[in-house]
Amino acid sequence: MKRTYPNFPAMSFSSTPARITLLALLSATSIYCFYRSRRLKLLKLSVNANLIPQSNGQPDVSLKRGKLFFVSQTGTSKTLAFQLHGLLTSSGISFELVDVKSYEPEDLAKESLVLIVASTWEDGKPPADAKFFANWLAESADDFRVGSLLLSECRFAVFGVGSGAYGDSYNAVARDFSRRLRGLGGNEILPIGEGDVDGGELDSVFEEWSRKIVKALKGSGLENGVSAEQSFNGGIGDEFYSDEDEEEEEEDDLESVVVDLEDIAGKAPSKKSGGAATQTNGKLSNGLKEMVTPVIRANLEKQGYKILGSHSGVKICRWTKSQLRGRGGCYKHSFYGIESHRCMEATPSLACANKCVFCWRHHTNPVGKSWQWKMDHALEIVNSALDQHRKMIKQMKGVPGVTQERLAEGLSPRHCALSLVGEPIMYPEINTLVDELHKRRISTFLVTNAQFPDKIKMLNPITQLYVSVDAATKESLKAVDRPLFGDFWERFTDSLTALRDKHQRTVYRLTLVKGWNTEELDAYFELFSLGQPDFVEIKGVTYCGSSATSKLTMENVPWHADVKAFSEAIALKSKGEYEVACEHAHSCCVLLAKTDKFKVNGQWFTWIDYEKFHDLVASGKSFDSTDYMAATPSWAVYGAEEGGFDPDQARYRKERNHRPKP
Repeated sequence: MKRTYPNFPAMSFSSTPARITLLALLSATSIYCFYRSRRLKLLKLSVNANLIPQSNGQPDVSLKRGKLFFVSQTGTSKTLAFQLHGLLTSSGISFELVDVKSYEPEDLAKESLVLIVASTWEDGKPPADAKFFANWLAESADDFRVGSLLLSECRFAVFGVGSGAYGDSYNAVARDFSRRLRGLGGNEILPIGEGDVDGGELDSVFEEWSRKIVKALKGSGLENGVSAEQSFNGGIGDEFYSDEDEEEEEEDDLESVVVDLEDIAGKAPSKKSGGAATQTNGKLSNGLKEMVTPVIRANLEKQGYKILGSHSGVKICRWTKSQLRGRGGCYKHSFYGIESHRCMEATPSLACANKCVFCWRHHTNPVGKSWQWKMDHALEIVNSALDQHRKMIKQMKGVPGVTQERLAEGLSPRHCALSLVGEPIMYPEINTLVDELHKRRISTFLVTNAQFPDKIKMLNPITQLYVSVDAATKESLKAVDRPLFGDFWERFTDSLTALRDKHQRTVYRLTLVKGWNTEELDAYFELFSLGQPDFVEIKGVTYCGSSATSKLTMENVPWHADVKAFSEAIALKSKGEYEVACEHAHSCCVLLAKTDKFKVNGQWFTWIDYEKFHDLVASGKSFDSTDYMAATPSWAVYGAEEGGFDPDQARYRKERNHRPKP
């Protein structure tokens, strides 16, 4: 007897081999169906298990909904976002619709699922309401201190809305968002979607992308905030997007190149001239080199610097942004009364004579032992720095927490921290530059790396002069600072000695690096007698990420408790000459102050009367550090409950992914 089964080739089953073949086929089919059914059940159980804790059987309402952001100028992206939100809701997937102008980008690290519909506006830029969000994303992605794991728990997808008529800037914002989010560790669940408002197919393209989003979310178990790891391992989300599905983006050659000045002198000149003089073999026609070459400029601008002329720079500090938003100032606010939102961070010399292991710039700035470059005038540097600083402050308009009053104050800087990067004291016209700042009643806080003692001796009165004391012995200083000078130790000790003749406020700045310089307590104290500083700032090193030039890890970063213990020990060794006066727990920083000068009747006077200082400078008379000191508020004093945080500010605590030290 012959039987014919649909979907199977016609064959005879009268023989034993044929029956065995059929049974094997049916068994394999049954096993596959059972396995697939079982896998679906396991996936469902896995998702439900994460939604229903075993303790009380009630749904865990702490699971956060996904966020659906829209970046819109004319309303197109907003309309599309509303459409997608409706589709997600009807599909049983819960999302919160959010306008980025009202969102705190620092909270992205808390999100597990993010969708963005973003418009590109003029010149490839985001709409005005999204500038802060976009800038934060760009700065964080380019800042190696943030790291590439910030958004490792976040899944995302981006759809761009733009006009194809704009060529290279078409959907530039969405493309940039996608790249930045991936750079911060985010996992892209679907390739970026792109719609052309002038192409006539925007709606159909967006509908297709939206259907894929719903399919990806349902297929991967990402609905209701459940992560892919919480879902069944190897589930049915085969269409789930992976970076490996597309070719890797080509890196900009300039982004991956870190070159010191001596190494690039003689390289082919840029096609774009940096000034009136022409370049030949890396030199200007007048025989002087440009300090900031195209490679160095690209690296520094990538890190957020505004390059001024040929050798100076300015950058807005994160503490400036923080106090503009009413979220607290830096340690200089706690120790000395600086208004962080009115402080400009700048340098007249991007070059330095050291290659410190903890350099925040990973040596993207040039190095040199003496001034050998074209020089810009001090007045031009000051005017350009103020102009660029104000432009960056204006970009904070409309950012949550920034009031009109604080914004107006920020546009009128009162302080200048000459400590951005490099060695400002190398600049030949440093005194003229300081005088220009003082004429505008802008205080000056200058940091030198203690390799130019003659420059310290020649320096005009400034508000506060810092010397970096990164180690206490010749061997450890060489290991930590990696100086260019062969006589670096003599230059270092001569620089400290030069402080004794300064009548204005002087500071030793100690950066503690575990495993490098934290065991040299006695040697550090011996250095105090050389410069007899008014203050000693002791700060834990900031981890800036590993690089080819620095192998520091988080193990080298001391806790605030470690810094406090070191500070108390060195104060005890001074036998009352210095005492712990202030602390700023957020910055892991402690201040020692000379007791006989700045502690009056049990009250600390570490703060500065800035108006009095400027009056003294204008008078032309000699004065010393006690002539413009001011009382320290109780919240800034060491051991206060506030830990150096100004109670007039609103504290914003970030979620930390690491465990505090027991």
